[in-house]
Amino acid sequence: QVQLVESGGGLVQAGDSLRLSCAEASGRTFSNYAMGWFRQAPGKERDFVAAINWGGGSTNYAASVKGRFTISRDNAKNTVFLQMNSLKPEDTAVYYCAAEAFGGAIRFRPGYWGQGTQVTVSS
Repeated sequence: QVQLVESGGGLVQAGDSLRLSCAEASGRTFSNYAMGWFRQAPGKERDFVAAINWGGGSTNYAASVKGRFTISRDNAKNTVFLQMNSLKPEDTAVYYCAAEAFGGAIRFRPGYWGQGTQVTVSS
């Protein structure tokens, strides 16, 4: 079973930066998985944020974060990152790490989820 553990959330001010990390803890072959991030604000549906393919050569972003967020991965450390810059209050949400076996960044359909980490951006 894939085990995804997120970290790095917190409370920041608008304009600040934050980096989320997600480690795969079960020992699975990390490079077999496309990885990504979703977020869910209170009272709203869970929305796609970003995804990256197995090797890191292909990425995909939601329009709302493109140019501000960067997804990357380190397969040697079984970890995926989400660098978030120029944060806005509307970025406030629980951020979930996700994985799709043998998937891609463009049509990312994850079957595995982390527990989520809270990001709060104050104005």
